[in-house]
Amino acid sequence: MSTHSTDSLTVETIGGAHGQVSEADFATFVERNLARADLDGKKVVLVVPDGTRSMPLPMVLKAVHSQLAPRVAELTAVIALGTHSYMEPDEIDAWFGVGGEGQPATLEEAYPGMRVVNHEWEDPDKIVKVGTLSAETIKELSQGAQEVAVDVEINRYVVEADVNIVIGPVFPHEVVGISGGNKYFIPGCATHDAIDLSHWVGALLGVEKVIGTTGITPMRAIINAGTDLIPNQKLALCLVVQSGSGELEAAAFGTSEDAWAAMAEVAAESHIVWLDEPLQKVIACMPERYDDIWTAAKGCYKAQPAMADGGEVVIYAPHVTEVSEVHKEIYDIGYHCIEYFTKQWDKFSDVPKGVLAHSTHVRGAGTFDEATGTEHNRIKVTLATQIPPETCAQVNLGYLDPASIDLDAEAKVPGTMVVPNAGEILFKLISQR
Repeated sequence: MSTHSTDSLTVETIGGAHGQVSEADFATFVERNLARADLDGKKVVLVVPDGTRSMPLPMVLKAVHSQLAPRVAELTAVIALGTHSYMEPDEIDAWFGVGGEGQPATLEEAYPGMRVVNHEWEDPDKIVKVGTLSAETIKELSQGAQEVAVDVEINRYVVEADVNIVIGPVFPHEVVGISGGNKYFIPGCATHDAIDLSHWVGALLGVEKVIGTTGITPMRAIINAGTDLIPNQKLALCLVVQSGSGELEAAAFGTSEDAWAAMAEVAAESHIVWLDEPLQKVIACMPERYDDIWTAAKGCYKAQPAMADGGEVVIYAPHVTEVSEVHKEIYDIGYHCIEYFTKQWDKFSDVPKGVLAHSTHVRGAGTFDEATGTEHNRIKVTLATQIPPETCAQVNLGYLDPASIDLDAEAKVPGTMVVPNAGEILFKLISQR
């Protein structure tokens, strides 16, 4: 356990990389840290992840709720969807640990007095504009990658709270370097403009240069500046969890920036695997928490830095039936390298930049020759899902019948790696340190 002093609140941490924090020790940690925060009589919002993240949410919320419920005037949990699909009531119940065998029957029974809501990013009544980041500011923060003003719009519950507490895990991330912290506000509780800008800047810089970076990347600098416009106190309970199992390895409590910084270093140690040689083929086995390629593509992002030129990433997700439930533009533009869009900007300038960014993040590094119309991609990306071959071809990805893949046999092939529970562990080459 350690502490680090800041101007506003001392950051305290527990656990470490590949460690294990018991439920009892975590509850004591939460009790001690929430006791020193000024929360009595306040409207408090807990900003929590959706079901695409690994974490023991019921255990964490049980500890937090028990401390806050007697103290605060109002308690709301906002599910930070970004622009992911809204979670259905049965999905929320399962994610929050209610309704199952041996569990409380309802959310109210499990968390008395706590309201649970989706971030309803499509409903203008649930959104508040908190300010604008000027073009000059964006140019400076993005290191010249973009020069455009952006309105920052945030979930109404978050804006109208006295205190927001981010609660969620920290993992290597393709857009900001390391996820968590203020990323739960933008994109988690934001709308398209701010989300698209930060993702597009990440696309211009490239996945392989950004992913796993622990410092303040240009994208996180934009996110932090936008979050600063939210007019209330922002704290965080940041976690590092064992991918897949959700077992707690470490936690930090403090401001949303400082708690994140403490856990970013732990996440980089815990969730980056360093390899001696590049891989020719990766089969990323995606768990069912990723229900379309928009989210299951994390298996590809996390493999890209370790891939040999000409190598192949197979996104193995037999449960997935569609590319994106929400962002239908991806079916029209397909998956391409960044130059495919920037060198044909007149064709793509009206497409949401967040969709363009997702496209390039999946496709990875490559080049586009304007004269010949030829695109060359550094790696191959293949879908082994229920998405039919003609749709895979339409979006410029390969197709494999998942039933044709023998995972045990593939794992024995030199240069091939089968990754179970893919999407959160990042693979890089020792030469990239």
